[in-house]
Amino acid sequence: MRLIGLAVVLTVSLVLAPLAVEAQQAAKVPRIGILRSGSPPDPFVEALRQGLRELGYAEGRNITLEYRWAEGRDERLAGLAAELVRLKVDVIVAGGTGALAAKRATTTIPIVMPAIADPVGLGLVASLARPGGNVTGLTGQGDELPGKWMQLLKEAFPRVSRVAVLWDSATSAELVRASEAAARSLDIRLQTLTVGRPDDFADAFAEAQKNRTEAMIVLGSSLFYAHRARLVELAAKHRLPTMYDQKDFVVGSDGLMSYGANFHDLFRRGALYVDKILKGAKPGDLPIEQPTKFELVINLKTAKALGLTIPPSVLGRADEVIQ
Repeated sequence: MRLIGLAVVLTVSLVLAPLAVEAQQAAKVPRIGILRSGSPPDPFVEALRQGLRELGYAEGRNITLEYRWAEGRDERLAGLAAELVRLKVDVIVAGGTGALAAKRATTTIPIVMPAIADPVGLGLVASLARPGGNVTGLTGQGDELPGKWMQLLKEAFPRVSRVAVLWDSATSAELVRASEAAARSLDIRLQTLTVGRPDDFADAFAEAQKNRTEAMIVLGSSLFYAHRARLVELAAKHRLPTMYDQKDFVVGSDGLMSYGANFHDLFRRGALYVDKILKGAKPGDLPIEQPTKFELVINLKTAKALGLTIPPSVLGRADEVIQ
C-alpha cells in the first residue's frame, strides 16, 4: 500500500510540476504601461513595439503592454497614469505631458520618456548625465533648435520679419526663451501664443493674423502632435507658412516644413531603456541620450497651395521633399 501511495504522490507531482513552472513563468511576464496623449493607431508606439521585438520581446508571450490613451485630452493623463500605478506595471513609457503625469503618480515605478524637451527644466530629472529618481530616456529637442527654425524660415522667406511661436503651456518654457534669443539675433519680431487645450487653437491663429504674423513655429508638444491635423488645417486656412518640429506634421498631414529629430527612431531606441530596466538597471543611473541626427522635410505641394516658392538653396539641404 505504501508503494502504491508513493506512486500516486509521484504521479501527481509529475503532473503538477510543469503546471507550477508554467504558472511561475507566467507570473514573471513583465507588464509595460504605455501612456499617450493621442489615440491609436500611433506610429510612435509602433516604433517602440518594433524596438521591443528587435530585443526579443513578443507581446502576449514574454511581455504584456498596457495601453492608456488620453484621446487628445491631456487632462485625462493624471487619471490614466494612476490606473497604471494601481496595476503595478514594471515600467511606464510616456512622452511629453504624459511623462509629467506619470512622475506625479509614482516615484517608485521606473518611467522611460522616449522623447521630451528639457527634462531638467521640467523637473523630471536632476541632470542628463545622472537623472536620479525614477525617470530616464531620451530627449527630442535642444535649445539650439529654435535658432535653426528661425534661420530656416528666414532663408526660405527672406522678407519675413514677424514670427509667432505656438507654445503648449504644459511644457517647458525653455524653448520659448531660446526662440526669443534667436529672434533677436535675426532681427525678427516674435509673438508668443500660449495655449493649453485644443479649443485654444483657433483663437491663437486669429491672434497671429491680427498681429500681422508672417510665419509661425509650432514648438514640440504631445498635445500638438495629437492634434496635428487641426493645426495644419488652421495654418492653411490663415495661409501662414509654418515650421514644425516633427516630420509627421508634413508627411501625411500636409504641413509646410519640419526640422527636428527622428522621433520614430527615438521611440524605437526607448525600448533599449525598457530592456535595461527589466534586467535590473536603475533608471536614475541611466544617462539620458540626446538626438544626434536632425531631418529637414519640405512639402512643395503645400508651398504651391500657399503661393510660396522655396529657394533651391533650402531645398538642396532637405532630407525629404514631397512633390
